[in-house]
Amino acid sequence: MAQNNIDKIKDHAELFHQDEYQELFANKKQFEGGHSPEEVARIAEWTKTWEYREKNFSREALTVNPAKACQPLGAILAAVGFEGTLPFVHGSQGCVAYFRSHFTRHFKEPFSAVSSSMTEDAAVFGGLNNMIDGLATSYNLYKPKMIAVCTTCMAEVIGDDLQAFIKTSKEKGSLPEEFPVPYAHTPSFVGSHVLGYDNMMKGILSNLTAGKKKETTNGKINFIPGFETYIGNLREVKRLAELMGINYTLLGDNSEYLDSPNDGEYKMYQGGTTLEDAADSINAEATVALQSYASTKTREYITKEWQQKTVVSRPWGIRGTDEFLMKLSELTGQPIPRELEIERGRAVDALTDSQAWLHGKRIALYGDPDLVMGLLQFLLEVGAEPVHIVVSNSTPEFEAEAKALLESSPDGKNAKVWGGKDLWHMRSLLFTEPVDLLIGNSYGKYLWRDTHTPMVRIGYPIFDRHHLHRYSTIGYQGTINLLNWIVNTILDELDRNTIIPAKTDISYDLIR
Repeated sequence: MAQNNIDKIKDHAELFHQDEYQELFANKKQFEGGHSPEEVARIAEWTKTWEYREKNFSREALTVNPAKACQPLGAILAAVGFEGTLPFVHGSQGCVAYFRSHFTRHFKEPFSAVSSSMTEDAAVFGGLNNMIDGLATSYNLYKPKMIAVCTTCMAEVIGDDLQAFIKTSKEKGSLPEEFPVPYAHTPSFVGSHVLGYDNMMKGILSNLTAGKKKETTNGKINFIPGFETYIGNLREVKRLAELMGINYTLLGDNSEYLDSPNDGEYKMYQGGTTLEDAADSINAEATVALQSYASTKTREYITKEWQQKTVVSRPWGIRGTDEFLMKLSELTGQPIPRELEIERGRAVDALTDSQAWLHGKRIALYGDPDLVMGLLQFLLEVGAEPVHIVVSNSTPEFEAEAKALLESSPDGKNAKVWGGKDLWHMRSLLFTEPVDLLIGNSYGKYLWRDTHTPMVRIGYPIFDRHHLHRYSTIGYQGTINLLNWIVNTILDELDRNTIIPAKTDISYDLIR
């Protein structure tokens, strides 16, 4: 075999092109009973037609490659934003292994989470014993300051009661009575990772703030980032607040946990919002959520139970960032510093430099509701024309908000929001109504391969490119990043299409 010589070990991208593997694949096809290559090619061409699109959009009982994940994924992301917190998933080992690997592939960082290791017997008799043993083991072995518990399908189908299970576990001595164990029921078969984040954030805040309400405020502003996978955005919101002289608490600050320094020493719990600050968040002046649909239940809880003002502000693009900063100034009385005015001017200058290349470009995009809203704000600002908008984890509220935004601009007149659809629907849209650019996460590379639509990777997950998550997409600096990624993808494609000497290179220009 070709791998026997350790000095000539090949990467898998090259390995399987070798003759011996090609022969193996050819022999395997003899036993698969598949259709001929000609028939496969014929059907593939048919799937590009309007006729197939109508059949594709009429399906009801099948989902193909949805642009969303399940609730527990969002729950454990919320959990690791707090100091010394260990996510505990009440379910099978396979589920939590998937969640850990999903985040590790995106952030290129180790992600710690444990499970109650439910198996067939727990599915029949309930997972109480797994909870009792699991919490005790987690507390004694990993020494957390808090354990945040969520559920998977198995625990939800059989009806395990987390509140009762945690209470019983403490009575059995699994952990001290006063030890914080917030929880959230996060059934994987409803909602998405966005809802799971919201459920866990509400669970953590309600647990830590119980009995901590004071008669006076602490003078702070709370920020809730939402299901945020751009570490640069967490650092950017902190930087903006500090430039304005605002005393704040970022609720769920996982920026250090998910982007820790390589200093030769492994630390299981890196950074995070302190439990004391989180507990005192009930006494803040106001709470600002940077995402709406990832904080719906949390904001309702804060408004009702804390009697605290809550606002949603997405600082995407120039206008979105302007509104965010002005809202902070209104809430705190702090002026917007000259430094941010200069940053704004640079961002406006950059947009002016590139706007001609973006104006009128037809765009398809997909992702979470808040991400898509932010992208729409930016795209309309630069004169691009959103056309196909697919949001698998859509809500009626999101669709109404998105449509209102699109109707506010002449560049949104040809857009259609496809709520609840998946990336196989997007494939039909791209073949039947082609666009200039596709924006979405790494799963869109299969659409790029099939439809040859130039692709910009923005969103979660980004598996096949490195370090994009370290940048910001919000604020004036984030505006320049978005502009950079999008306009240079357009210019890269222009060069690819004008590269043939003496044929298409008439416009293969050095200056763009």
